Amino acid sequence: MSGPNDNAAARLAAVKARIAQAAAVAGRDGDAIALVAISKTHPAQAIALLIAAGQRLFGENRVQEAAAKWPALRERCSGLALHLVGQLQTNKAGDAVALFDAIHSLDRVRLVAALARAMDRTGRRPPCFVQVNIGAEPHKGGCAIAELPALLVEARAAAIPLAGLMCVPPEGIEPAPFFALLDKLAGDHGLVGRSMGMSGDFETAVQLGATHVRIGSALFGARA
Repeated sequence: MSGPNDNAAARLAAVKARIAQAAAVAGRDGDAIALVAISKTHPAQAIALLIAAGQRLFGENRVQEAAAKWPALRERCSGLALHLVGQLQTNKAGDAVALFDAIHSLDRVRLVAALARAMDRTGRRPPCFVQVNIGAEPHKGGCAIAELPALLVEARAAAIPLAGLMCVPPEGIEPAPFFALLDKLAGDHGLVGRSMGMSGDFETAVQLGATHVRIGSALFGARA
C-alpha cells in the first residue's frame, strides 16, 4: 500500500516526465528547464515529502509565510533553493533579499530602488525576473509591456542581476500567444530566462521557451 511519500515521488516523477516530453517535442533539453515547486499555503510536512523525493527548488508567494517555514527546512536539508513568485511590497524588499535565492516579481521602479538598497546593504544579489503584465490586465501585477524597456534600464543601472522575464497569462484564454510574446520580449532585450507556465499550461510554456515552470497543484494536490 502506497503512502504519502510514494504519492509525492510519483507526482514529481510524472511532472518531470511531462516536462521532458514537451521539451522533446520542441527539440529542447528537458534537463535545462527548472522546475519550481510552488509550496505556498502548504505545510512544512508536505514540502518535506517532496524534498525526500529529490526536489530542491521551491517557490513561495509571501515573504512572511516563507520566513516561517523555510529556515527549519533548510537546517534539515542542504542544497535547497527558494524563489519568490508573488508580488513584493517595497517595505519587504530587505526581507526578500535576505531569504530568497531569486525573485520573479520585479515590476516597478520603486521596487528596483528598494531591492538595490537591500542588495547593497546585505551583499546578497539574488537574480530577478521582471514580471510583465502580458495580458494588460488592470487587476494584475506586472510591468506594462510599453514600460518594460525603461524598467530594464533602471534595473541595470542599479546593478540588479536580471535573470529574465516572468508572466502569468490571462485565465480562460489560450496561453500560447502570451508565452510566445514573453519569449520574444526576452529575446529582444537580451534576457535568457523565461519564467512562465503553471500546472494547467506548463507543457505549452515549455514548447514556447520556458526556462522556469512554476508548478503547484500538480505536485502538491489542490490547496484547501
